[in-house]
Amino acid sequence: MRNRAGAVDPVLLALVLGGLLLIPLFLGGFGGGAASWTVQTVLDGLDVWFAWRLARHPDVPAIGRRFWGAVVAACCASAVGDTYQTLLTYAGAGDQVSVVQTGFVVTGMIIVLVATLRHPLGGEGRQRLRLWLDAGTVLTAVAVFLWYFLLADELRGRQAIDRWAAAATAVVMLLIAFGVLKLVLSGTAPFSRAAGVLGSLGVASTALSASVASVLTSGDRPPGVMYLAQLIPCVVMAASFRLQLLQTRPVDPARGRALRQRPSVLPYLAVIAVQLLVVNALRDGGPDLRTWGVAIGAVAITALVLSRQLSAVRDNEQLLTELDRQREWFRALVQNTSDLTVVVRLDGTVEYATPAARRVLGVPAEELVGTSLHDRTHPDDMPTVRRHVAWQAENPGQSTGAQVRWRHADGTYRWLDLISTDLSRNPHVRGVVINARDASEARALHDELQRQATRDALTGLANRVLLQRRIDEAAGAPDRAPVSMLLIDLDGFKAINDRHGHHAGDQVLVIVAERLGGLLGAGEMAARLGGDEFAVLLPGTGPREAAALADRIAAVAAEPMLVNNRWLTVGASVGVASGRPGEGDRLLREADAEMYRRKHDRKAHQTSLR
Repeated sequence: MRNRAGAVDPVLLALVLGGLLLIPLFLGGFGGGAASWTVQTVLDGLDVWFAWRLARHPDVPAIGRRFWGAVVAACCASAVGDTYQTLLTYAGAGDQVSVVQTGFVVTGMIIVLVATLRHPLGGEGRQRLRLWLDAGTVLTAVAVFLWYFLLADELRGRQAIDRWAAAATAVVMLLIAFGVLKLVLSGTAPFSRAAGVLGSLGVASTALSASVASVLTSGDRPPGVMYLAQLIPCVVMAASFRLQLLQTRPVDPARGRALRQRPSVLPYLAVIAVQLLVVNALRDGGPDLRTWGVAIGAVAITALVLSRQLSAVRDNEQLLTELDRQREWFRALVQNTSDLTVVVRLDGTVEYATPAARRVLGVPAEELVGTSLHDRTHPDDMPTVRRHVAWQAENPGQSTGAQVRWRHADGTYRWLDLISTDLSRNPHVRGVVINARDASEARALHDELQRQATRDALTGLANRVLLQRRIDEAAGAPDRAPVSMLLIDLDGFKAINDRHGHHAGDQVLVIVAERLGGLLGAGEMAARLGGDEFAVLLPGTGPREAAALADRIAAVAAEPMLVNNRWLTVGASVGVASGRPGEGDRLLREADAEMYRRKHDRKAHQTSLR
């Protein structure tokens, strides 16, 4: 209900229908002074209730609750005064408004006026000064029109004091109305734009109707019209309070900033209106009291507008100076940064590139513009790019990182760390901003550390860590194909180390590793476990194929090898174990036991031959 701005709210609908019913009631002569003050008192009670709920609303910030607290006090003062006047009317005191009622109403008006003026308008310095100058300009224009059309001819005679009091009341009410409008336009108002405009309309109508109804009209006007002129604006104000209660929601800072950036046209319209009024006053005849009042008002409003424009010119000069400084600052950063910044469309086409493009990619920035980054990306990195783009589409405005390879002008690919932010919804950018830093050296170091952590330094084969990682990966494979494991221990290797030295032994290990690698197919992996022990992981290989490969490995390893101009030979005991993925530890144990059994059998066979 709240977010629908009261479109079907029964209370708001009742206020509208009630206001419409007042028209035939008073124009038909069915309602008099007592009925008018009774309706006025009921509306005051509704104002107090609505304002009290706003002052305690959880979505209203603290400064807004203070404002609505002041409105509660003002509405209570008006309710007390109108209630007192209602009782007097029923007691037969007539239609004469009492001093008590006037005092309470004026007190309420002053409370609202102070709350409006004390509420922060936003901005600072000359920006706040311009807000006050705008307020003064519009108020001066209102005063000029009141003077010309109502006050100049009427503020004379035996009731001049009463007329001046009514005119002052009207000015105060108009001041409140404009204060409300200024809060709405400044973006810091504790109420919505619709509720503020509606409330301003009600306050302004109350001001004019009070002045017209009390002293600035002739006595032969039907009293029903005067009652309606006083009650309808009060209905409008009550409706504005109810509308604000329906529209109250948590504060949106972005919306407030947008409203503050919107200039007010009210002061300029006020100036135009006063100038036209000056022409009309001079056309009607020679200078008199009314004409002099308009002329003085025109001079005052011109001075206010000139002051406002001078303030704006000074701010514009400072703004231009600041923009020039920021532009030079930005140009210096762009020209001298070592990172490449590009703005690309959603299809990957480059719209802007910084001069660092020549250092990072060997391409001038102007040549990079208009090309596609997808064509420059390494094909193996395109899945990463697509995931990157999909994430940004789901999280617009947020930054994310990736590491991909882009083609350099020399044809090689360079690793780059990318930080990209999708600003395609920003009307000033309309693209994806990418900051790219050359990460080739860091990537090379990373790959080398990764290789050292998972590879045997002597033979280049996988080490035990990488072997275990591959066993775990095989266990998580979706298919349940058989897995075989070979464990290899070299026979006679210790004798070569003792007789020819460790350097010769290292060369033997390297040659054996090369021969192992030559016997393996795709997906199969050889690892050195340490010393002269090797392992071979055979995913998708059954027992028969594994046993055949073990025989070939033993035969190839036993072939003579030339080391330091000497022909050396070693043997190989190979243990075989087969099973299912997920049984890696069992396969290692069984292959190890089979390898030692074969080694024992080989030694026993050699002993029997002797």
